Amino acid sequence: MSDAVGGGMNLVTGATGLLGSHIVEQLRLRGLPVRVLVRRGSDQSWLDSQGVEFAEGDVTDPASLERACRGVGVVYHSAARVGDWGPWHQFQQITIEGTRNLVNAAVAARVRRLVHISSVSCYGYHTRPGIVDETFDLGYKLYRWAYYSRSKIEAEQICWDAFRAGKIELSVIRPAWIYGPRDRTTIARLVNMVRTGRAKILGRGDNRLNVVYAGNIAEAAIAAAALPQANGEAFNISNDGEITQQEYFNLLARTLGVSPVRRHVPYRLAYFAGFVLECLGHLLRQRKPPFITRYAVWLMGRYSYFSADKARRVLGWKSSVSYQQGIPATVRWYLEQESRAAPGGSQAPAPATV
Repeated sequence: MSDAVGGGMNLVTGATGLLGSHIVEQLRLRGLPVRVLVRRGSDQSWLDSQGVEFAEGDVTDPASLERACRGVGVVYHSAARVGDWGPWHQFQQITIEGTRNLVNAAVAARVRRLVHISSVSCYGYHTRPGIVDETFDLGYKLYRWAYYSRSKIEAEQICWDAFRAGKIELSVIRPAWIYGPRDRTTIARLVNMVRTGRAKILGRGDNRLNVVYAGNIAEAAIAAAALPQANGEAFNISNDGEITQQEYFNLLARTLGVSPVRRHVPYRLAYFAGFVLECLGHLLRQRKPPFITRYAVWLMGRYSYFSADKARRVLGWKSSVSYQQGIPATVRWYLEQESRAAPGGSQAPAPATV
C-alpha cells in the first residue's frame, strides 16, 4: 500500500478539522509525505507536531489550490462547510464552489487520485427500518433547508463529472456520524447533556446508530487511494460494528461516571419540535442553530441503517478502533481539553473542527 499511495505528495484539505486531522495522522504513521492546506490564522498547533508541509490557502482561492496541488499524487478532500445551520451561500461558496476549484486545480496538476469525503446524508433522509447501500439514489426526501446534504450532493457530482470525463481517478468516501479525539463540537454538547441529566433517548432507543471513529474512516480513505479497484467507486464508511442509541448513551454515562440516560421522548415529537425551531430560526434570521434540528434528531433516532459491507469487501477495511475503545477515548480527550481550559490549567489550544 505504501508504494501505491506514496507515488507523490499527499495533500489533505480540511486538515485542522476532525476527519482531516485523522487522515494526516494515519498517513504520517505510514511514513508518507503530507502537505496540508491551511487558512491564514487557523490553529495549526496539532499539525505542527506531525512533520507536515504547510500550504497556505483556501478552497475559495483557486490560485492557492494550484500551488498546493503541485507535485501531488493523491488529494484527500475533507474541507467543507459543515453543520446543519447557516446561510445557503456559505455552503455554496465553500462546499460546492470550493470543490469545483479543487478539482480544477488537481486536474491541471495531473493529480493521480482524488479521494473525496462525502456523507451518507447525501442519500437523503431515510428513516424507516432497512439497509441503505451504495446502490441507492442520492437526495431522497430532502427538505428545503437541508443545506449541508444538498451541498454535499452537488460537490460529489462535480467530482463524478471530472472522473467520467477521464480527467482524474476518483474514490468517494461517504462517512456517517463521525466522532473521535479532536472533535470539539459534538462531543462537548453530548458530554454536557449527559453530565447534567438533560440528555433524552429518542424513541425506544433500540435503533442501531451509524457512528464511526474518525481514525477508522481515515484508514478506509487511504486504502481507497491505493487500490486500483477503488477507482470510480463510492464507499459507505458508516459503522464500527453494532451499537444502539441506548448502548451509546450508556457508554458515555459510564465513562463519565454518572447515572445512565433513562428519559425518553417520542421521535416524532422531537422531529416536529426541530421543525418548529428551524422555522423560527429562519424567520428571525438567527445565526446560532436551534437547540434541536430535524437533522440532529434524524442522526440519533432513525431506524434506517447504512451498510459498510462494500468497503469491507472491496477495500479489505475493518475498524481498528471499536466503540468500547473509541467512545471512552474521545470522552477522556474532551475532559482533558476541558481541564486545560479551566482557570489554572494549561491553555494549550485544540484544533478547530470542520
